[in-house]
Amino acid sequence: MAGEMSVSVTPYDIAMTVGVLGMIYVLRKLVPFFWQGSTPSVKVLADEEESAKVLTGKRKFDYKKEWTGKGPIPCWDPATLDFLGTMPALGASETKAKVEKARAAQKIWKNSSFETRVKLMRVVRKAILDYTDNITTVACRDSGKTPTDAMVGEITVTLEKLRWMELEGEAALKTEYRSSGLLNMHKTSRVEYVPVGVVGAVVPWNYPFHQCMNPIVSALFTGNACVIKASEFASWSTKYWTKLIQACLDAVGAPRDLVQWVTGYGDAGQALVEASDLIIFVGSVGVGRKVMEGASKTLTPVILELGGKDPFIVCEDVDPKGLAQLVARGCFQNMGQNCAGPERFLVYESVFDRFCDEVVKVVKQMKQAPPLSHAKVDCGACVHPPSLDHYDRLLADAVAKGAKVLVGGTRNKDLEGYFFLPTVLAGVTEDMLIATEEVFGPILCVFKVKGDSDDEAVRIANSSSFALSSCAHSKSQARAAAICARLESGMSSVNDVEGTTYLSQSLPFGGYKDSGFGRFAGPEGLRGLCHQRSIVENRFSWLQPAIPRQIAYPSNGSGPKFATGLNKMMYGTSLMERAQGLYTLITA
Repeated sequence: MAGEMSVSVTPYDIAMTVGVLGMIYVLRKLVPFFWQGSTPSVKVLADEEESAKVLTGKRKFDYKKEWTGKGPIPCWDPATLDFLGTMPALGASETKAKVEKARAAQKIWKNSSFETRVKLMRVVRKAILDYTDNITTVACRDSGKTPTDAMVGEITVTLEKLRWMELEGEAALKTEYRSSGLLNMHKTSRVEYVPVGVVGAVVPWNYPFHQCMNPIVSALFTGNACVIKASEFASWSTKYWTKLIQACLDAVGAPRDLVQWVTGYGDAGQALVEASDLIIFVGSVGVGRKVMEGASKTLTPVILELGGKDPFIVCEDVDPKGLAQLVARGCFQNMGQNCAGPERFLVYESVFDRFCDEVVKVVKQMKQAPPLSHAKVDCGACVHPPSLDHYDRLLADAVAKGAKVLVGGTRNKDLEGYFFLPTVLAGVTEDMLIATEEVFGPILCVFKVKGDSDDEAVRIANSSSFALSSCAHSKSQARAAAICARLESGMSSVNDVEGTTYLSQSLPFGGYKDSGFGRFAGPEGLRGLCHQRSIVENRFSWLQPAIPRQIAYPSNGSGPKFATGLNKMMYGTSLMERAQGLYTLITA
């Protein structure tokens, strides 16, 4: 007909539309990544010990003779034994006073906007990048780790956490509207996430920077204050972390008292548990139980991360040579002092010998030395002197029961610090102590999975009382994924080492069984630091609540019939049942 216009859509038009939409999506993701506006710089001064790579004129610390577990806390470099001075051991009253200072500051900070909190995260991120060298030096000096281990395990993961919160943290904490249900159709229903107040965190010594920063930035972003109880074996570094955080708080006009630091022994930790509004504890199962016991007296909510005995499954179709570097990095990162790191390598029988050979080749080339004074160091020192006795005990038991040390197996007698040689222990069986107790050190334990059986590998993996993280490796990704799906763990990596899950900060981090409960990271981690408040509100202000006369006081006897009719009409499973309910409701 005249005047009609025909419109045809060609494949080219569809492709162009899809391409434009795709570009818009990519730009929405890339613009915040590449352009974030100006970010204030902060100034964090470092003294000689916090910046120099080699210290001179320092006396050596003797742990066996000088450590008492009371009085001022002695601090030393575990790689050189250089004595760094002391930190105060705060008591219960001093710890609780710090909590009250934080609580007063939180009453101001809880009203801060997400814009201000995002700005604070960005300021912290920039400060970390600006002072990476000092942060690395301080972390290495306090824990004996190598600069590479510090960069990967202390700095990279912290930066990723900050980046995620800047971009997605607000969405995780925004008021969330939910469906109201049939009887509340005239109302809106929502969940609000309200800061708990003061988050107390008792953290270990293995990652002195990240273990402190992780709860601090999460607490601040959720509108809370944070009081950190550092380990007695990693207290010295808190001096520099305090300067860094205070400078960042100043840059955005936040109260300095929002973050408080506690150094001390068990009584300080106990006081923090008693005084805080929520406790995060990272450490051993034994101490975790004591934290739970203390928190039960005040019904304080607790998040526990208690370590793991992570399985690393290697199927028979995997090339051991191609996997050797990943295995070594997974096991010996931070000298094995990792909660989420492979402790049990479950290797299928047909590739067992080749796996051991390839891994030993890598380990034999690894250099151990004081990390700050040598350019090329693979292995640093161990932080906790009693842990070396623990390694000796586990190895002695395993060897007595038939395991074989392929490399390492002893302390490094050529170095004066707390060095234990990177060790490969083959032929570990389930009756050995090292098969069940957490090693938390540089010992690569290899189990033989007989019959190349996926079922047997899963059985061994799930026999542990821990359930933190896990991974499985196969030439078939589908097979590796299927194995991972059967593993009892809070996290799992398919064809990669366990720690990769932590680089996805959108994911919750944590486990179950003896590995604890509660989560860090992701929306779950942020919401876990909040009270969840449910609110129902009329959709229109003119609506007023009214009680139907059939169920009003005093009873007129029609209440049960009315309720029966209402339930059938609203929730009946067939049209007839609902019609019957309507009739009953009307006649009531």
